[in-house]
Amino acid sequence: MDAAHTEPLTVAESADDVEHHRPTTFCPRFHYAVELIGRRWTGAILRSLLSGAIRFSDISSSVPGLSDRLLSERLRELEAEGIVVRTVIPVMPVKVEYTLTDKGQSLLPVIEEVSSWAERWVDGSTAAKSCERAGHHS
Repeated sequence: MDAAHTEPLTVAESADDVEHHRPTTFCPRFHYAVELIGRRWTGAILRSLLSGAIRFSDISSSVPGLSDRLLSERLRELEAEGIVVRTVIPVMPVKVEYTLTDKGQSLLPVIEEVSSWAERWVDGSTAAKSCERAGHHS
């Protein structure tokens, strides 16, 4: 079987690796997904969208330190990936809301797991310093 037809995730043959389902090969899909949701500020933006339809200014205020330019860029990326939908409501003044699609909602367990992992393993003072350097003040 050639490389184009291999499964994206394979498991090692040792008993220890099989028992723990440890991936042994590079997976382009996994790498792409991690790069997509791991871009700067994207996780915080996704968390703010979990509560439902939200306006640009509400996202911006829920993620202090995030510039409007970068928020706009990230929302466009997420929209292009089918994770976020942008809805223009024809009222005066025009109202724009952002909502997670089903694809975006399916990230909920991932976000919850990363949050749990962070609570357990990320030092609070280190995280706070990182946020301060990025302009995010809690």
